[in-house]
Amino acid sequence: MSAAHQSNPDRPHPDRPHPDRWIKVRPEGLYVEPGGFYIDPVRPVERAVVTHGHSDHARPGNRHVLATPGTLAIMRQRMGAGVGGSLQPLEYGEGLNIGGVAVRLVPAGHVLGSAQVVLEHAGSRVVVSGDYKRRPDRTCAPFEPVPCDVFVTEATFGLPVFRHPPDLGEVGKLLHSMALFPERSHVVGVYALGKCQRLITLLRAAGYDRPIWLHGALEPLCRLYGEWGVELGELRPATVAAKEDLKGALVLAPPAAVADRWARRLADPVVAVASGWMRVRQRARQRGVELPLVISDHADWDELCRTLEDVGAPEVWVTHGREEALVHYATSRGIRARALALIGFEDEDLEGGPEKAGEGEAP
Repeated sequence: MSAAHQSNPDRPHPDRPHPDRWIKVRPEGLYVEPGGFYIDPVRPVERAVVTHGHSDHARPGNRHVLATPGTLAIMRQRMGAGVGGSLQPLEYGEGLNIGGVAVRLVPAGHVLGSAQVVLEHAGSRVVVSGDYKRRPDRTCAPFEPVPCDVFVTEATFGLPVFRHPPDLGEVGKLLHSMALFPERSHVVGVYALGKCQRLITLLRAAGYDRPIWLHGALEPLCRLYGEWGVELGELRPATVAAKEDLKGALVLAPPAAVADRWARRLADPVVAVASGWMRVRQRARQRGVELPLVISDHADWDELCRTLEDVGAPEVWVTHGREEALVHYATSRGIRARALALIGFEDEDLEGGPEKAGEGEAP
């Protein structure tokens, strides 16, 4: 057993109620019973705490919504009037008591505004991670490990085969291809929220200062990121551009658009997709991807394992993804672990999922 999981005086006393007595899995999602609220509910509820703006976590129709200001801005932009009833912002690190449960939000490093939910009740601390990554990202606040008694984690890439390569190396592959084929357009499939803006900032960090052309579905959230201080450089609308203007250009589009009629306006395009799933070559071939870019907004296997060590929780609950492997790893480290098997959360870039048209998640 690692030192992080040895006896800890801050752990709940045996006479205090275990967190599974006051946090329940219901059809609507993860329910915090004494506070009367759900975290990332998959159905409309009275009170919701939302970790981030991707559409499998932030859904319309809740009567009361608590989230970071960044997440609420994203929800307003994407859902309009359907965003919900009352919207309550909570800044990172601020505390709030809801029905005897102390609640605060800390950065998750996933996308703009993404948060982990820290819950303290009856002598125990539970951290619900939402989706997260551990790599530097200029578009959002970095993940903050919080020591806790129970850590509730995703496991989208919870298999040892998923070890994401360095981000700038993948961007270098794209820039190298553009240099090799200067007469061809390069179209990269990215999701509207998070991946699009992150890829742009990675390109800028690598020295690419030319205009980047955007499919119309990507423009609104890029504008919002700009309003929140994320510098993206010169962006141009690709939807109304002449074919000649796009010759040799870099174009970003939702993954579904790179294979449909929309892409025919491009000059002999090199088709790329930026996703953690591009590690699976068969998936890339099935989608007709010539240039797979392994860039993800989720933690890979090593990062998931490191996070369990960093938070030092003696117990781990896995919400969605490849639960079995992470549960097995945690158990081998002396950590109690179980899968919650929550429904309604999609894997990154899952074909046919809610993000298919580019309106939602994307790793």
